[in-house]
Amino acid sequence: MPITVETATVGLLDEVAEALASWQEDGGSVQLHPGDLGWNWSFGAEALARSLRAWRRDGEILAVGMVDDALIRMGIAPSVDLDDTFATRLVADLSDPAQGVLPAGDISVEARAGTAFRELLRESGWTADESWTPLRRDLAEKVGECGLRIEVVDENTAPERVALQRAAFPTSTFTLERWHSMVASSPYRRARCLIGYDEQDAAVAVATVWSAGRGRPGLIEPLGVHHEHRGHGYGTGITLAAAAALQDLGSSSATVCTPSTNTGGVAAYASAGFEKLPDVTDFRRRMTAP
Repeated sequence: MPITVETATVGLLDEVAEALASWQEDGGSVQLHPGDLGWNWSFGAEALARSLRAWRRDGEILAVGMVDDALIRMGIAPSVDLDDTFATRLVADLSDPAQGVLPAGDISVEARAGTAFRELLRESGWTADESWTPLRRDLAEKVGECGLRIEVVDENTAPERVALQRAAFPTSTFTLERWHSMVASSPYRRARCLIGYDEQDAAVAVATVWSAGRGRPGLIEPLGVHHEHRGHGYGTGITLAAAAALQDLGSSSATVCTPSTNTGGVAAYASAGFEKLPDVTDFRRRMTAP
């Protein structure tokens, strides 16, 4: 059965998103999620499609890579986790600029799933790069009170949601137009944006949650607190609200992955009942143009 790789088209986006959703499993790696596609959909469907690579075998998508500048974020079907033949093809395509999957230069691969895949990257000259901390909260039991008034974002509150994003992340370029592009995406059909308000009714925190379908892990991406309202526990509060929203959407667990250097963020998730999983690194390699 031949293995092929293709750059996505707009018409392929829904198929890619559903493939990623089907690979989300409790106990598995916190890897590329349909919510990641939904968030990047804010840049437009055509831009997202150009960034996606899909590997097929016998017509079925078994791996997806989302290129973000010099980084490719990978998602791999659990059925090929230990498949040496498939892993070898992935590493070969990623390591050769002539294949057109990645450009030449200093390139990083976010590879959190696939035992054989990660081992072959090491053996092929890829070295450990940035470290990430995945966290997961089981949603079998009811999530506790968050201490904030929570509103689900709609057309009327979208401008406030956008302003909060920019206040929480200084380099953010998020706009109302991008919010509309995001909510029009297929992954957003099972997603929500949340705003948290304090006792004075000030908007202090924001989060977007993405379900992958009932009984599967959901994703929180992004989550932030207004820079003028930090230090009051609102990070924990909005995290609890996000977990409760995913529970309401039928998710089996809530997941997030943050840079290991973000000790404050890790602590906030832990205080909201998230279990810290073993750190995992990206891989880096310099590739020369053919």
